Amino acid sequence: MRWACFKHRPLTERFQGPFRRCLTRCSTGFCRGERTGSWPSLACAAVVVTVQLACGTALAQASWQMGVFPVTSFLAYTSHFGTRTGPWGRVEPHYGLDIAAPMGSPIRNWWAGVVQDVIHDGACGIGLVIRSGDYEHIYCHLAGQVAGRTYRSGPVALRQGQRLRTGQLIGHVGMSGRTTGPHLHWGMRHGGRWLDPAQILRAMAAARVKSRAGT
Repeated sequence: MRWACFKHRPLTERFQGPFRRCLTRCSTGFCRGERTGSWPSLACAAVVVTVQLACGTALAQASWQMGVFPVTSFLAYTSHFGTRTGPWGRVEPHYGLDIAAPMGSPIRNWWAGVVQDVIHDGACGIGLVIRSGDYEHIYCHLAGQVAGRTYRSGPVALRQGQRLRTGQLIGHVGMSGRTTGPHLHWGMRHGGRWLDPAQILRAMAAARVKSRAGT
């Protein structure tokens, strides 16, 4: 999709199939359409929110190019945002993008912000939630350990409330939590609504192309 305001054509004309159906009527970012409670509704919510951001906030304009891809040793995208068949054969919603990388690969902070939460559970495993304004970016399946509310991995030691720079080393790829191989689960929320991280990456790429073109 193009990251610009759709001034001359209805939004629904830019999409087909389930996206078009769920985008037929939207109000304040919540989708109303023929299908609810299924993956098109989840994906639709992300598209509507990101289109609104592209049209209305400074972060979603030229400054998108400031974002940093979180994995330094990229191998592949192994699971998309939306409904998927999980590693144990169940159909389930997936609120992020899985990025495969070698065990122990460095993970960089997408955007400057503050550590909002340090996670240690059976699903995400060891993880971080970082808040950047109205955005929350989530990093799961990290290597290292959690003691109290502090995350440690090699030279990294992060605690709740700690301020972080864009691109700062925040951890390493691991296999903690529910996973079958080393990867980063990267999630994104805006105002409490889940976004598709792939849309964020496309916005970053488009902003960089625009910047290089000098427009």
